[in-house]
Amino acid sequence: MRRKASITLLSAGHACVDLYQGAVASLVPFFVAERAYSYAAVSGIVLAASLLSSVAQPVFGILTDRRAMPWLLPVSTLLGGAGIALSGVSDSYALTLFFVAVSGVGVAAYHPESARVARLAGRGSHRGMGWFSLGGNLGFAVAPLLVTAVVGAGGLRLTPLLALPALVGAVLCLPVLRALERQRREQEGDTSASRTTVSAPGADDRASFVRLSLAVVCRSVVFVGLSTFLSLFATERMGGSTAAGTVALFVLYLGGAVGSVLGGVLADRWDRVTVARWAYLLAAGCVAGVVFVPGPAMYLCVALTSAGLYVPFSLQVTLGQDYLPSRVGTASGITLGLTVSIGGLVSPLIGSLADAISLQAALAPLALLPVLSWLLFRTLPEPAVPEPAAPQAVDAAR
Repeated sequence: MRRKASITLLSAGHACVDLYQGAVASLVPFFVAERAYSYAAVSGIVLAASLLSSVAQPVFGILTDRRAMPWLLPVSTLLGGAGIALSGVSDSYALTLFFVAVSGVGVAAYHPESARVARLAGRGSHRGMGWFSLGGNLGFAVAPLLVTAVVGAGGLRLTPLLALPALVGAVLCLPVLRALERQRREQEGDTSASRTTVSAPGADDRASFVRLSLAVVCRSVVFVGLSTFLSLFATERMGGSTAAGTVALFVLYLGGAVGSVLGGVLADRWDRVTVARWAYLLAAGCVAGVVFVPGPAMYLCVALTSAGLYVPFSLQVTLGQDYLPSRVGTASGITLGLTVSIGGLVSPLIGSLADAISLQAALAPLALLPVLSWLLFRTLPEPAVPEPAAPQAVDAAR
């Protein structure tokens, strides 16, 4: 299978999985409307999706560094879909938390292995990882539209219909996995080529990886905080229009899709660290615009905020892999998964502050966090990019 075809299928599968991350925030207004949950209660649901995911991400990353587990791609996709599908079935808050947590574990299991496979399929290119990340962002963007169409039509009892994208995603990844397996077997038959082309990974730069991870954590808190409360905030700012909230969330996720591809393109002209640094400066000003700019101009600020937060997204994944070349799975699990999930841990704090003061006051401090990411990126070096080698990639896929 050609490289572009593999990346396309992986990107589409990534969209199906990350749809369920976006679905959690998209379901928040319906939980508030049908079950009268408070801000703190709905942020607890986001926390349920994030908490187990945060714990599980590095575990799956370590496991995939020790042994490739490509079967995780279809299985974790189905698990992520099943949790969201069942989240609206019961009126029990405890069961809702449990099912959303199950979905979070599925998403956690997917990302380290899928990022490793995408790196192999794209042979380490920035654009390949950018297109892979694009799929996840499109999944986020589609989530509010799909949830509104399904749940808005018949209420939370229709959430089982949301399992359908998981079935599609599980099927899409199978041809890529079969192609990698065929390639591995072919290379096993050519042991002389393997002996002459496989080289040891470079040295790990743990200090830079830690600083990178802290920058991504700051980004995560901003993005998850906005995705959790933006729909409610836009509805409040636009006179109670539910459609206004859905549009705001769609713009947030769609801007991320554009930003991911743009990041890969810009990184081919300038280095990844420089591109990410300037993107975070843009995000800082635009987050403040989301919170304080009145009227429809807020949507422009949302779009620019999303682009600013997502231009560095795929670049951070490859940076992490290059900082930890001997632990690609662990690096992927942290930069693509763990630090993203950590943002959900802060959501209850934002929700509690919103209940006590106002939602606008609770969201205002988010504008400071991209500045911290910018400062951390100023301390990061641009690592050398390893030359891709097909036999080497195949050996890593074993």
